[in-house]
Order: sequence, then structure tokens, then C-alpha cells
Amino acid sequence: QVQLVESGGDSVQAGGSLRLSCAASGFTYTTYCMGWFRQAPGKERERVAVIYTTDGSTYYADSVKGRFTISLDSAKNTLYLQMNSLKPEDTAMYYCAAPAKYTFACTVSSRNYWGQGTQVTVSS
Repeated sequence: QVQLVESGGDSVQAGGSLRLSCAASGFTYTTYCMGWFRQAPGKERERVAVIYTTDGSTYYADSVKGRFTISLDSAKNTLYLQMNSLKPEDTAMYYCAAPAKYTFACTVSSRNYWGQGTQVTVSS
């Protein structure tokens, strides 16, 4: 079965860096995209970054542009999120997601497989 397993979350000081990883397994098709999402306590889940497997193009939320970088190592079936210049407002549970077969979108509401999440806490 499909599994997405995130790792790399930690507690860091503002200005620090973290790299999140998401190991994917069990897919019998090439996903249209893969993405990172986050959810802070009391807030809705939001899309952070997406990479499209068709051409490698990327999307970033305005709040993380220039600080976060999404990448995909297809040989290792692993998605990454390099997070630099972290801010307290980046504190959240971070989730990896990939759309189900025949789903061609990576949004919060699209039909996705989700990982269990990894916690990122940034202190000021």
C-alpha cells in the first residue's frame, strides 16, 4: 500500500535551518506532483510547496518564497523541503502529500495520500 513517511522535524531557533524528508513507497503510478503542507494549532492546513513531476516546476506559498526549497530525488523516491531563515510563524506540523491516481492537482482539497507529519518548532 502507499506510504509517505516524513522525518527531519525539530525545534530550532529563529534564523536556523532544517531539511525535511518524505520517503514514498507503494506507488504503482507516477504521481502528477508532490507537495509539502503545514498546519499550525488552531489554523487550517495550508499548502507550502509543490513540485510537478512532469517538468520539475515548483510552486511556493508567498510566505516561504526565497527561504524554502522543494526537491525530489526520484531514484530514492524521496521528497525534500530545505527550510532556511526559519521564523516563529513557520512553527507547524508539516505533512507530505501525493495525489491519488488520476488526480492532477496538489492542493489541500485534492484527493491525496498524506503522511503522518513531522513537527517543526521555531523559537524566537
